[in-house]
Amino acid sequence: MSGIVVIGAGQAGASLVAKLRALGYDGALTLVGEEPQPPYQRPPLSKQYLLGEMALERLYLRSAEFYDENDIALRLGRPVTAIDPKDKTVTVGGEVIGYDQLALTTGAEPRSLPADIGGTLDGVYTVRTLADVDAMGHEFRKGARLLVVGGGYIGLEAAAVAAKLGLEVTLVEMAPRILQRVAAAETSDYFRKLHADHGVTILEGTGLKRLKGESRVSGAELGDGRVLEVDFVIVGVGIAPATQLAEAAGLALENGIRTDARGRSSDPSIWAAGDCASFPYKGGRIRLESVGNAIDQAEAVAANMLGAGKDYVAKPWFWSDQYDVKLQIAGLNTGYDRVISRQDGDGCSFWYFAGDTLLAVDAMNDPRAYMVGKRLIEAGRSPDPAALADPATEIKALLKA
Repeated sequence: MSGIVVIGAGQAGASLVAKLRALGYDGALTLVGEEPQPPYQRPPLSKQYLLGEMALERLYLRSAEFYDENDIALRLGRPVTAIDPKDKTVTVGGEVIGYDQLALTTGAEPRSLPADIGGTLDGVYTVRTLADVDAMGHEFRKGARLLVVGGGYIGLEAAAVAAKLGLEVTLVEMAPRILQRVAAAETSDYFRKLHADHGVTILEGTGLKRLKGESRVSGAELGDGRVLEVDFVIVGVGIAPATQLAEAAGLALENGIRTDARGRSSDPSIWAAGDCASFPYKGGRIRLESVGNAIDQAEAVAANMLGAGKDYVAKPWFWSDQYDVKLQIAGLNTGYDRVISRQDGDGCSFWYFAGDTLLAVDAMNDPRAYMVGKRLIEAGRSPDPAALADPATEIKALLKA
C-alpha cells in the first residue's frame, strides 16, 4: 500500500509527519532517517549537550510512543539508496517502499577541510550530528588546545563552549572579520570583544594553510606563516544542502532542491522543505538554514500535500547562544546600507536599514528589541530611523508609531 514517504528525520521531517497526522491524513506514513536515533534537536548539541547540561533523552523532539500512537513507521539507521520517480518507489536498506507523494527533508551537511591540507587527520571534527558531538566529547579536557576554523556562528558557539570548559581556544577566520557573511561590523565587534573577554584568541584575515601531524593532528600552519600547536580541531566553515538523492532522481536544483512557492519540486509528486530546499522569496530565491524555517516550511508543505494550495511565506528568525549572551535575529539583512545601534541596560541591538526600510535586527540580551523588530518586519512596517536612534525613545512605542 502506497502513501506518503518522508526522507530525512530531522526537525523538518519530524514536523512534516506530525502535521500530516494533525491535519487528518490517515494513510500510510513512513519517516526515513539515516541516523539510528529518532528525530532530535540539533542546536543544543554543541551547547547544552556538549556541556553535559542536557541528557540525550531531552534532545528527542518526540517520544517513541508518539510515532507508535500516530502510526508513523520509522525507518532509522538505514540510508536511502535510490528514488525511482517513474515507479514511485524508494529503496531503503534493501526494502522497496512505494509512495503516492514523497517529501525530501534531507537537511544539510557540514563542509569539511580538504584531505590534502590535513582534513582527514584524527582529531579533526565537524559539528552537525549527535555522532559528531559524541565523538569529540572526550577532547574537551581543561587546558587542551583547540583550534576552531571558521568565524561563523557554529565556530563561535564551539569556541564559547570550549572556553567555558577551560580549554585554550584559538579561532581563525579567513575573511577580514568574523561573521562577515551574515552580520554587520557592529555585531562582529560585539562578539569579538565577548570572546576576547573569555580568553579566546581570534585571528581574522588569517587562513589555514595546512594541519600538521602523521595520523593525528598536532599542529596548524596558518597563511601568515604562524605555526600553532593544537590538540584537536573543530571545523565550522558552513554547510551545504544535501541534494545527492534529489540530483540522482533528476530533480531541478538551485542552491538546494528547487521548489515552487508551495514546496513542490520539479516532479509533481515530490516535495521538499527545510535546509535542503530553495524557494521563491520577495522576487528572488532563498534557502534558509534555521529551526524556525524547518518547522514552518515543513508544516506548510504538509498542508499543501493534502491540497491546501497556499504559498509558504517565510518569516526568517534565528538565534545563537554564546556564554551568557543570547543573540536573537529577526529578518534578513541582505542589501542593508546603514545600521542603527541601541543600548538598553545590559542588552543592545543593531537595526539594519535599506534607506528608510527596516530589514532585520540583531538583539543581544535584548528580547524586547527582538520582539518589536520581528513584529515590525513581519508587518512590513519600518520605524522612523531618527526615533529609533534616539535613546529617549521607548522601544515599544515604535509599534504604535
